[in-house]
Amino acid sequence: MNSRILEKLRELPRRPGCYVMRNRKGEIIYVGKAKILANRVRSYFRHSTILRGHPKVRQLVREADSIEWTVVRSEDEALLLENRLINEHQPKYNILLRDDKRYMGIKGTAAERLPRLLNFRLRRDDGAHYFGPFPTNGGDVFPVIDWLSRRFGLRRCGTSSPDAETYRHCNDDLICTCSAPCIGRVGEEEYRRRFEDACDCLRGKRIDIVEELRQSMLAASAEMEYEKAGRLKEVWLALREMGRLRQIGHLSTEDEKRKNALDGLEALAAALNLPGPPHVIECFDISNTLGKFSVASMTVAVDGIPDHRRYRIFNIEGIEGANDPASIAQAVTRRYGRLRDEGSPMPDLVILDGGITQLRAARAALGALGIEGIPTVGLAERLEELVLDDGNPPILLDRDSQALNVVRALRDEAHRFGITRHRKLRNRTVRESILDDISGIGHAKKMLLLRTFGSVRELARSSEEEIAKVPGIGSALAAEILRALASLRSD
Repeated sequence: MNSRILEKLRELPRRPGCYVMRNRKGEIIYVGKAKILANRVRSYFRHSTILRGHPKVRQLVREADSIEWTVVRSEDEALLLENRLINEHQPKYNILLRDDKRYMGIKGTAAERLPRLLNFRLRRDDGAHYFGPFPTNGGDVFPVIDWLSRRFGLRRCGTSSPDAETYRHCNDDLICTCSAPCIGRVGEEEYRRRFEDACDCLRGKRIDIVEELRQSMLAASAEMEYEKAGRLKEVWLALREMGRLRQIGHLSTEDEKRKNALDGLEALAAALNLPGPPHVIECFDISNTLGKFSVASMTVAVDGIPDHRRYRIFNIEGIEGANDPASIAQAVTRRYGRLRDEGSPMPDLVILDGGITQLRAARAALGALGIEGIPTVGLAERLEELVLDDGNPPILLDRDSQALNVVRALRDEAHRFGITRHRKLRNRTVRESILDDISGIGHAKKMLLLRTFGSVRELARSSEEEIAKVPGIGSALAAEILRALASLRSD
């Protein structure tokens, strides 16, 4: 396994998403999805999997040269993106491992003389309108096709020019659910308009029709026609869900991710009245436990994409209790004081995870350094609004805007990065404190043991003979140390 993959495994978020593995030629060889990316992807590279896993999985791991992933908001979005990428790239290991699922969508046969709505699992270049796919296994698709066909009088038969015998058996015309264009009851132009109106419902352009459906549902319920109301509710909810999934139906590949990020930066620049899209954004977050083990994390985005190589951690020193504004001020002072002294370029935008007090503390720290002109904003957690300190109200970005996606992704990264470092610091300190409870171990011996073995965990895994060789320890104390650290041996 190469070092690049090992490094990427450390960066995996505990979020739902879709991932791809590439070979040395850059070809996508496998696409997968996960409820928690970190757990799923790391499972491929465990020692037990490499030694005893399925032969095809072991071969996949050997061939994989790089990993990429896209974080999404739900498992449904991950399913959609996985399905799209598998259909687009046909990775060989998805076929070998039989993971090439195809989800169902709705197809409007626009190229036909008298078009209709059908379900589909495979897109074709046939001039049809395609909507979806949707990860529902038909549960949403069939009721929506049925309702739209009835509402707009679309044909559901297999022929657009039935003979007399075929027409005699046409139940749709008899029960008045079809406008019967095949016998001229409506003209082809009028029928085509009905078809496009139905497609516009699926495109999200006919909100009036969806509202009409909702009112029909409420009316049926008021008249105690509960079975009818239930069927209408099923269609109404399905159309709403399709609308939500349509917004994320074109989820990001790497190129799309960059394009979306650049679009988000332009929107962010407009919202903050910046002179141009911020090339480099730095974001700060504070993590602590009741004011102890406090760290400030700094994450960086370049052209809207997180750049893990530029991340930094600042161990907060000399601040008592959970004082986020003072901790932010310390981190800002250390970061930008160093950039100023080195003559290094400053970021184009600084974001603080917090409200007005954190923002004012950061701006005061920059002022004390004599640094002016760096746009600095807070990101309030409750409403995820951008907080300013210039007399203007907070800026509430649209929930689905690319601008908020850029800011949110960087804030989430800062939180994840800070929490990871904070936990390591807290756990290490807790483990080291075990040595303080061992009779015969003072501060000097404790520091000598830690310098010799590197950590309490490694000390616990050492032999009694190795520990006894440390000056001033001896066999008896070494045995006592191992008894006290027995619980750490299997960690």
